[in-house]
Amino acid sequence: MNVAQANESTPHLWPGVVVATLLWLIRFALPRVMPDALLFAVFGGLLGGLTIFIWWTFFSRAPKVERYAAIPVIILAMGATFLMLHPSIAKGMAGLMFLLYAIPIVSLALVAWAVASRSLTDIPRRVTMIASILLACGGFALLRTNGISGDAASDFAWRWSKTAEDRLLARPIDIPPAPPIAVKTPDAPPLEKPITAPAVKSAAANWPGFRGSSRNSSITGTSINTNWIASPPVQMWRQPIGPGWSSFAVSGDLLYTQEQRGEDEVVACYKVSTGKLMWKHADAARFWESNAGAGPRATPTLHNGRAYTFGATGIVNALDAGTGTVVWTRNAATDSQTKIPGWGFSSSPLVMDDLVVIAAAGKLIAYDLATGEPRWSGPTDGGGGYSSPHPITIDGVPQILLLNEPGIVSLAVADGKKLWQHPLPPNGRVAQPALTADGDLLVGEGEGKNLHRLAITHRPNGWAVEERWTSAALKPYFNDLVVHKGHAYGFDGSILACIDLNDGKRKWKGGRYGHGQMLLLADQDLLLVLSEEGELALVSATADQFTEVARVPAITGKTWNHPVLAGEVLLVRNGEEMAAFRITPARR
Repeated sequence: MNVAQANESTPHLWPGVVVATLLWLIRFALPRVMPDALLFAVFGGLLGGLTIFIWWTFFSRAPKVERYAAIPVIILAMGATFLMLHPSIAKGMAGLMFLLYAIPIVSLALVAWAVASRSLTDIPRRVTMIASILLACGGFALLRTNGISGDAASDFAWRWSKTAEDRLLARPIDIPPAPPIAVKTPDAPPLEKPITAPAVKSAAANWPGFRGSSRNSSITGTSINTNWIASPPVQMWRQPIGPGWSSFAVSGDLLYTQEQRGEDEVVACYKVSTGKLMWKHADAARFWESNAGAGPRATPTLHNGRAYTFGATGIVNALDAGTGTVVWTRNAATDSQTKIPGWGFSSSPLVMDDLVVIAAAGKLIAYDLATGEPRWSGPTDGGGGYSSPHPITIDGVPQILLLNEPGIVSLAVADGKKLWQHPLPPNGRVAQPALTADGDLLVGEGEGKNLHRLAITHRPNGWAVEERWTSAALKPYFNDLVVHKGHAYGFDGSILACIDLNDGKRKWKGGRYGHGQMLLLADQDLLLVLSEEGELALVSATADQFTEVARVPAITGKTWNHPVLAGEVLLVRNGEEMAAFRITPARR
């Protein structure tokens, strides 16, 4: 045997072991310690896997047949596996989920095989190489994903295991669906009677829709006991719910939300006090995408005895809030000639004057509140987006704001005429704009990028927009921020942060709550946070330092839905379950 043959028969393994160790630490250990580093970990794992393949092919000194055969075997195995993948993995992360997870796993398997098979003869070593690659790839065909977290971590489960929706659908149906449609056409006369549900002692105050009456997640006139050791939230009820990212609207002892149940997109009304299902309206529609899962995204809006809803596929309903009977129905996708966006239609309806306004991706559509007849739409250059229409009055002029792909735009309520707009880096924005005490706007670029403060003024020659500052100290993604006493509080990645509104500089950052949502209890300088993992936390809304006052578990599973505090009742939900808690008022 010559030197070359000896070198080839003795693989040079230590570089591969070092890279594999680093890959494991970066891809799998680092995100557990630093969740915000997951994106770095994903691409670090991908780079580490490719580095291992290069090392094995050109520098491992393994026999040529093994070095040159390994990559084709990996390509064939991954290609064959892709054909057998569950759709949730095949389509996950824009179709890249399998590659992003499989390349690191297969490269680690290759190094593990190389180390473990050193003492084997040629044929057993090569057979075990192929087997190791097939097992590393083929294992993904046994899995599905229930979606990803805000940090893009996938929630894997066995392919054959039942989903939360499967378990819900297997439960007995305890009430019939809503009464048949009484009025189908937008030409029908208005139905303006009050809610007709059985009279009960009110268990909650009103919460008319998305983020409350002002759509800013801020509550005044309510103070709670913050000593959750002595007086924790008391669970009133807990029960399964269909998937969806809808929050709640509340009127007295009735709550309204949207969920998916099999092939039906459902608007449901439950009792606040007991959780009992009072009625449901179902449309034959199902939206699903692999990252966020199935179900409607928007929150119902209550107005004058009706519930106005917007489904993920574009169905707009006006329902009698007491019975669920359809007053009128439209399809915003058809009316606006807009394709269903990648994450589904997500806008919560806004009622202003005699209109109900929907954001169909980056375009607003205004319908007649009574009849459903389209009144106006715009802008024509809105692109995409997932934000909801936002009401505001500037210099005495009521207007509707929308964050869309080109930036932020303002339209007149009466006719949809464009009043002003301000460009931002193109993005599919989700979060809502926020209003400062002196009338400026806070708008985020989206996807965890910069926050901007804008001053809007009405001059004789038209509207003017001035950018006061841009800040990277608080970068909202799909989590809405709140404004309080000259500061903004929100999620910078998965960590809560506070910035000064004068200059956009950070005052503090602390507390890991994932990509959750929050409410502001303004009278108490208090944030009520619902974490992405379903925990409830109280955090001081003060600028001096981060202070967590209390923290308790609430619900289980990925939680992106906005919480609701109506009176003394706290309502929380996600795509699997919902619960009501009695909150003890503060002592007076």
